[in-house]
Amino acid sequence: MKYMKLGSKPDIFYTEEAIRSVLSEVPTDIIIQINNTKYHLHKFPLLLKCGLLQQTCSSPSSPTDDRALPFSLSLDDIPGGQQAFELCAKFCYGISIDISAHNFVPAILAARYLKMTESVCKGNLVNKLESFFESCILQGWRDSIVALQSAWQLSGWAENRIVQPCMDSIVEKILAHASQVTWSYTYTRPGYTKKQHNSVPKDWWTEDISDLDLDLFRSIMYTVRSTKTQPPALIGEALHVYACKHLPDPLYTDGSRPEPEPEETLVKQRRILESIATMLPPEPGSVTCRFLLRLLRVANYIGASSSTKAELIKQSGRQLHESSEKDLLIPSQFDPTTYDLGVTEAVLEGFLGQFRRRPSDPAEARKMGGAMERVATIFDAFLEIVARSNLDLSVSRFIDLAESLPEIARKQHDGLYRAIDTFLKGHAEVSKVERKQLCRLIDCRKLSSETRAEAICNDRMPLRTIVQLLFVEQERSAASNALNISRTVNQVARRSEQASRERGPQERGESTGLPAMSRSLSVSKANQVGKGG
Repeated sequence: MKYMKLGSKPDIFYTEEAIRSVLSEVPTDIIIQINNTKYHLHKFPLLLKCGLLQQTCSSPSSPTDDRALPFSLSLDDIPGGQQAFELCAKFCYGISIDISAHNFVPAILAARYLKMTESVCKGNLVNKLESFFESCILQGWRDSIVALQSAWQLSGWAENRIVQPCMDSIVEKILAHASQVTWSYTYTRPGYTKKQHNSVPKDWWTEDISDLDLDLFRSIMYTVRSTKTQPPALIGEALHVYACKHLPDPLYTDGSRPEPEPEETLVKQRRILESIATMLPPEPGSVTCRFLLRLLRVANYIGASSSTKAELIKQSGRQLHESSEKDLLIPSQFDPTTYDLGVTEAVLEGFLGQFRRRPSDPAEARKMGGAMERVATIFDAFLEIVARSNLDLSVSRFIDLAESLPEIARKQHDGLYRAIDTFLKGHAEVSKVERKQLCRLIDCRKLSSETRAEAICNDRMPLRTIVQLLFVEQERSAASNALNISRTVNQVARRSEQASRERGPQERGESTGLPAMSRSLSVSKANQVGKGG
């Protein structure tokens, strides 16, 4: 970050109680009050460069009758307060000061307030600061961001002469090609090291602008999007970085109950969340489903508007197949240690709504089928987590959740079996009737052989389910045996034919054809044994 050094004299300011003064043999003759601090200084160096003090001291209403008393005035409304005034005062005394993007804005606002212009004195502070702004701050990346944020915090004074040029400079650098990025930037993605990457990452700018106030960030993002030169995924990543920095993640996995946020904090968080939701690019895949579900968790936790939640539910439902079971855990607004199952059901319903129309071609049908199968796997894993963590979950509510996924979606029932078994482990009070109702959800034919073997030995399974499992196991064994017999007979027939071809025509009995007929009958009988059992 660049800085400008002004003055060369050592710092002679000191503090005594609530009074700031300078080490000098010359008595002070002006007292300037700023809030609770008094400055005992000298008129000569100040009036030489401060037009405001010249006008005040020379005005007819100024108390000049008693020249033995120091001149007093109040500057409580000076922008930047005491620190900004002291920079200007030190400049008047020729004391060494350093100007950077961190203190530039209060310094120039205070200098303009004090009228430290060229009309008062050549080489005055305002002119030097404006030159530094144009030649250094606007040319730097972080300098522009720091100055812009500083100007926004002094919103009562920061006119467009500072804010707009900074924003223009930031946008220009964001839109620059990666090969033109020669300035330093912040990039702390996990696993990323600059030594291993020669090229500049496309999202190099996202972390630094996340330090900005929401209004500034939103204005920059809208300007960048309006150029249509940045891919939607890059816009989405910038929103993701900003959200991670300024919004909480209410997914508490340690079972602790967090302290409630102050209403002022919740209002600020709602404003940030709803702004990010409105800025989400509409293009599919521009943001991840994990990010959308994270926003939905936050929305539920902080009590965002129903329209914001509805939009997040809709968007995350479209991409639900990209998520994981942990992403579906939405803490309740009133008790973050429990999950809001209704919101998760709404997301699932949003996903299933896409399947109410016919696919346009076989490729789309395969894609939709794969997405459905993926969601079934995710949702059953989610059911297992809920069954383990929510001990107050009723049997009927669990069944409703399991049945919210259509039967056609589950190609395998291994995940559903594990979820039901987990529920039975944690709910020992479940009656036999309820146990049967739960296990009726399982299609034994859709269990893998390993899971079937486990379930047959599971004493939590009802007798009816065990019988069904044994029947399926026997059926599969019989089918497997028949297939093995058929394969064996076919192999014997092929070997016999090969041996016949290797013998001569007379040895094969071609004149009568009886051996060939005998072989045919043998194969036929063997096949009948395999099918009929």
